[in-house]
Amino acid sequence: MIATYILDIIIVLALAILVITLGTRLKIPGVVGFLLTGVLVGPYGLGLVRDADMVEVLAEIGIIFLLFTIGMQFSFKTLLEMKKIVIVAGTLQVALTILAVYAIMYFFGTPAGSALLFGFLICHSSTTITLKIFQDRAEVNTPYARSTLGISLYQDIMTVPMLIAIPILAGHEADITAAMLNLGLTLLVLVSIVLAVAIWVLPRIMDKIAGVRSSEIFLLSIVLICFVITFISAKLGLSLALGAFLAGLTLSESAYFHQAFASIIPFRDIFTSFFFISIGMLLNIWFVLENPVIIIALVIGLLILKTVIAAGSTLAIGQSLRTSVLAGFALCNIGEFAFVLSGPAQEYGVLSKTNNQFFLAVAVITMALTPFIISAGPGVADRVCRLPFPDRMKAGCIPPEREKNGKPPITGHVIVIGYGLNGRHLATVAKIGNVPYVVIDLNPETVEEEQKRGEPIFFGDATNESILSHAGIEEARVLVIAINDALSTRAITRIARPMNPNLYIIARTQFLPEVKMLQGLGANEVIPEEFETSVEIFSRVLKKYLVPKGTVEQFVHEIRADSYQMLRNPAEFSADLTDLRLTIPNTEIAALKVLPGAEVAGMDLAGIEVRKKYCVSILAIRRAGEIIANPAGEMDLRAGDEAIVIGAPGDVARLSLHFHPESPAGSGSSAASGPGKTGNEE
Repeated sequence: MIATYILDIIIVLALAILVITLGTRLKIPGVVGFLLTGVLVGPYGLGLVRDADMVEVLAEIGIIFLLFTIGMQFSFKTLLEMKKIVIVAGTLQVALTILAVYAIMYFFGTPAGSALLFGFLICHSSTTITLKIFQDRAEVNTPYARSTLGISLYQDIMTVPMLIAIPILAGHEADITAAMLNLGLTLLVLVSIVLAVAIWVLPRIMDKIAGVRSSEIFLLSIVLICFVITFISAKLGLSLALGAFLAGLTLSESAYFHQAFASIIPFRDIFTSFFFISIGMLLNIWFVLENPVIIIALVIGLLILKTVIAAGSTLAIGQSLRTSVLAGFALCNIGEFAFVLSGPAQEYGVLSKTNNQFFLAVAVITMALTPFIISAGPGVADRVCRLPFPDRMKAGCIPPEREKNGKPPITGHVIVIGYGLNGRHLATVAKIGNVPYVVIDLNPETVEEEQKRGEPIFFGDATNESILSHAGIEEARVLVIAINDALSTRAITRIARPMNPNLYIIARTQFLPEVKMLQGLGANEVIPEEFETSVEIFSRVLKKYLVPKGTVEQFVHEIRADSYQMLRNPAEFSADLTDLRLTIPNTEIAALKVLPGAEVAGMDLAGIEVRKKYCVSILAIRRAGEIIANPAGEMDLRAGDEAIVIGAPGDVARLSLHFHPESPAGSGSSAASGPGKTGNEE
């Protein structure tokens, strides 16, 4: 008997490896590979697995681990951080989908309980598939990915009350009010037990377990906690899945959460693979071949319905039309938690075998299509943005009215795309340096807050020409693309270059291979975070070993030259003035501002004797936004001028004292310093 079980597991795992390997080359997610494996080994396929009950037992364990890890990841802190996306957009998407499906199914004569159940099943989207695609495409931090994952998180959480509602939908409870009260009381008792364990019992137990310093004992304890709470839940008449979710919740706020989560992940992956395989085994491929027209019609109708509702829900919280369309495309599939609901629904008789086959066929097909739908999303979103929708819907795709801004157009400015950490720092520095700038961002809350503070920022999708034009790209000097979205970075670079051939484009990217592509699209400089992080790490390591600062800087200069030079045409290289710090030791380039009341205010350069007394050269004067290069000796300095100077740090520091009203004029200190006296001698 044991040998038969082992043989079945060998067959399942071997075929799964083969199918997923082929799927990886075709860029099909692993979840779809597991479903196809189930179809092949199941009774409606090749019939290779003799004991389907064994696979179902492993699948049940998979559901337990899946809900356990979801519970561990859930916390009220997560909800607060993404409250608008999770609570508002998530509620809209789930509620509207359930209502729409219920209305359609009820119209075609489906009983109310079954119609509502189909709403429960269809409102779910696959977090597993979409997250994997976002990770592969380096788009996890993009606005549409955050919206997608926030709504998916809400869907996952809503699985729990839906599981509780299935027996009521089945009509097993004659007195629904009494049943709800009984269920609520049972749930209250269980949650109270879980909270008591999480607050008072678990921390003490986990401290002692961790104190043993045994990874085996730690892992076994985590699994034991999961199974104990799941067992208690089952004994109280609640589902195993709900118990597993609550078990994960007990560990979500624990100090040992991260280690517990990392320890349980391999078990979750193994057993959830059997869960998806068991779902595939239930799909009758001959049923699909007998009903192709109906299934294809259901797939198309479902994709359109879910895309429109998800996009509308995202649009309702103020996201741009393009972001909303992309989120709608990512959420149009049916998710794995729908299968968690379909099992109990069949047991209670709410879901018939025929309807279950239709559901399985549609779910598997939408999952398989998801990677291709997400890939097609940007092109479709761009076309949608060109349609004649009302201006309110096209927020982010069309520029705001200039009259409402009340500010005249600017020239020679910097356009900053994205107001994250990099964008904020750049804006701060630009403000200090009196450099004009405009910021474009896709987060409506950020834009609203910063506009109140007086920031020159507006809401818009910079992949649209009209948005860039509103920011004055034709008259801008520099464009900085400081966003995480690789796809949008490419699109913005490609659009911006022909709009202003003289524009200096600086793009940020996460990975070094993106540099060559972005430069080919027209970027002048591409800063790869991956490479710059490595430079920062090795420079700090060398400094810890007391390697001289000049040597470290020389290493950084050489490595940057070697690494970046491989990705650009040598003819395009031009030395920067700041490279003098590397080639000429003890040199500083600084901008000294003439403050009102300063000693040098009203004096000409010859009278100050900058070169003779301080060994400093003035390269240029910046006055009212105009640069006066190589100024003559008879030129006078005025309050508000900025002198761009070069010299030894100590000499520059001595000279800078005379640019402030408190400078010691005539005191004989720095003013009397001769050319040979440095700042270190003072």
